[in-house]
Amino acid sequence: MSKCFHIATVALALFFCVSAAGQSFFLSGNNTLPQNTSGEYSVFSSITKYLAAGDAASLSSWFADNLEVTVISSSRNCSKKQAREILRSFFDANTPRSFQVTHKASEANKKYLIGLLNAGGELFQVSIYATSSAGDPYKIQQLSISRQMAAY
Repeated sequence: MSKCFHIATVALALFFCVSAAGQSFFLSGNNTLPQNTSGEYSVFSSITKYLAAGDAASLSSWFADNLEVTVISSSRNCSKKQAREILRSFFDANTPRSFQVTHKASEANKKYLIGLLNAGGELFQVSIYATSSAGDPYKIQQLSISRQMAAY
């Protein structure tokens, strides 16, 4: 058989192994991202824990000095302190029960996360965009919480 066929077969096998490993992680009910050896997603392990607990004060430690916050249909650029109060109010009205990561992405000094927050008897989609510059820790630049539409 041709060399290309062998390479394609190996690549396909690796794809299925990686897909199966990722599936078992998300099906296990684990609510945080694993930290790989380089610590690439460690920024999200704390953030997801604070979202699941409804801990606006601890979550705000990851906020940039100014960030864009969208909760339901209200969007605004605000200070770290204002964003903390907005989230505290949201968590007071919608007590979190769990948070599940559904998607993550990373590119040079940028990280993006999407997840589902079960809070107050409803499902909310949470999107987070964080950046880092010149070796500084990652800071959340954008945080969005929107109602998840029911699937029919």
